[in-house]
Amino acid sequence: MAQRFRGESVHKVDSKGRVSIPALYRRVLEAGDPDWTEGLQPNVVIVYGGANQNYLECYTQEAIAEVDAKISKLPRGSKRRRILERIFNGQALPTQTDDTGRLVLPAKLREKIGITNEAQFTASGDTFQIWAPEAFTKRDEDLEEFIALEGEDFDPLTWLDDDPFGAAE
Repeated sequence: MAQRFRGESVHKVDSKGRVSIPALYRRVLEAGDPDWTEGLQPNVVIVYGGANQNYLECYTQEAIAEVDAKISKLPRGSKRRRILERIFNGQALPTQTDDTGRLVLPAKLREKIGITNEAQFTASGDTFQIWAPEAFTKRDEDLEEFIALEGEDFDPLTWLDDDPFGAAE
């Protein structure tokens, strides 16, 4: 099983759009890049999605290969395949970290999600997300409200037992 991204942190973004990736994330990017060797910079694919996606999703080479394989199994020309190809190919930026572990976020992507001088990184298992800190705070509030609706004795681990075959959303 591939290493997983874990944790969250806020990092400064300079005027050129450069932002340091958390050190632990860099190790996962290296492990998830079959072409990476010591001295090289790991590859990453930044997916910026549709108009209502207000964060950037960053994939290791292994994680994006899994997505690509699933898309390839869909019927050629089908609506789902075309939409997924548009999101994961057309609205994606293949890039590398620089030699100091930074990503360069182009102005188009920074503007899309509202990043100015700081970026919020949050782990999402086999991907990580980059948010404008204000948008991330709002999302965190929504998450807390959702969990509160489950009741004060709610334990999120119980969801893991509900669907042992992974068919639930």
